[in-house]
Amino acid sequence: MHARTLSRRDVLRAAAAATVAGSLAACGKNDDEGADANGVVTLDLWHGQVDTGKAAIDSLITAFNSSHPNIKVVGGGGGVTADSMLQKVTAGLAAGSYPDIAYIFGSDLASLTKSPKVADLTGALKIDDYWPAAKDAVSVKGKVRAAPALLDSLCVVYNKKLFAAAGVQPPKDGWTWDDFVATSKQLTNPAKGIFGTGWPGVGDEDTVWRIWPMIWDLGGDVVSSDGKKVGFDSVGAQALGTLDRLRTDKSLYVDPKPGSEQLYQVFLGGRMGMVATGPWQLPELKDAGVDYGVVPLPSYSGKPLTISGPDTWTVFDNGKAKVKAATEFVAWLAEPAQDIQWDMKGGSLPITKATAELPQWKKHSTETNGLDVFVKALDTAKVRPTITTYPQISQHLGEAIASVLLGKASPDDALKQAVDQCNQVLAVPN
Repeated sequence: MHARTLSRRDVLRAAAAATVAGSLAACGKNDDEGADANGVVTLDLWHGQVDTGKAAIDSLITAFNSSHPNIKVVGGGGGVTADSMLQKVTAGLAAGSYPDIAYIFGSDLASLTKSPKVADLTGALKIDDYWPAAKDAVSVKGKVRAAPALLDSLCVVYNKKLFAAAGVQPPKDGWTWDDFVATSKQLTNPAKGIFGTGWPGVGDEDTVWRIWPMIWDLGGDVVSSDGKKVGFDSVGAQALGTLDRLRTDKSLYVDPKPGSEQLYQVFLGGRMGMVATGPWQLPELKDAGVDYGVVPLPSYSGKPLTISGPDTWTVFDNGKAKVKAATEFVAWLAEPAQDIQWDMKGGSLPITKATAELPQWKKHSTETNGLDVFVKALDTAKVRPTITTYPQISQHLGEAIASVLLGKASPDDALKQAVDQCNQVLAVPN
């Protein structure tokens, strides 16, 4: 995992060559209940992990199969990227050949639940044990439609060496976005190619999810309480205005390519003072020898608030026995004994507070600079709404953010266009 710089898309959202479980052609060969003649249920798992993430899930699969002789989880073969997982699974659903479990991005779950083949796990999981962000991310219209697969939070990582060189005091809890803008300007040194901070600029979800904490902090939301219009029309211009100030100050590196890899390369290379990122970046920072610190996101109100972008293990209906076995497997993964293995090796934060209290996790946290800040941030983390229209809202807002970052539109004009486009989307019954 550490052989190259991995973006949020690579690690957090498992965007790399996925190991797709089993063969699509094999789906549906068992009887209607899903068990073979010997009563063994074979589950096809599509997970999308590589390197240490793959090693972690493979190890867990082996342990599960050893302790559950009547269930066999298969996790190998194929060649789909996790970014294409939704497309691949959707095509499989249409063709009647789909996995028993798939790693689905949290922002895609609601759209996928339009299919009756997505299992309803309400009452089958110990959902109250999850962190609130994980619980919210797998709930659609009041029902539990998946199990949490990965949990994160967004904080600010800063380069201590660059702060010292610029004579700037390190940021502290409770800092504001005004502080962030001012600090970015102080850190910026065009002669040395040093930027204060950076932001993804292609308008994709990596561009968008970073702005939601700003909007929530200002009292806005993704959609209104009745779901009929956006909830950021009155505050979005202020959030975009903060980005525009960074652009005007020339303290903002705008990554022109998907995946944010260049943004993180600039930071790892010692040419960026601060970057908003998640715990998936910590191993890279350690490997690169960066002397870094971690602080919560700044805010407008002075109150802590961040975003979490959980991904999911989504179960599909290939017969009652398969659904039961798949549910048992994903519930088993969330138990502290397994959760901690996945967290430490796969780059996730603990799915439950019980895992976070384990001595093994506390030792790991103590040995990993800044990890405790990401865990503490889960107390104030919110998630994007699990609604079918979210991808379209994200697309339109992403275009607005990109236009501001590139100086092509003012915050007011960019917001107005995004609000109009999103409200048209929300006006269509779903």
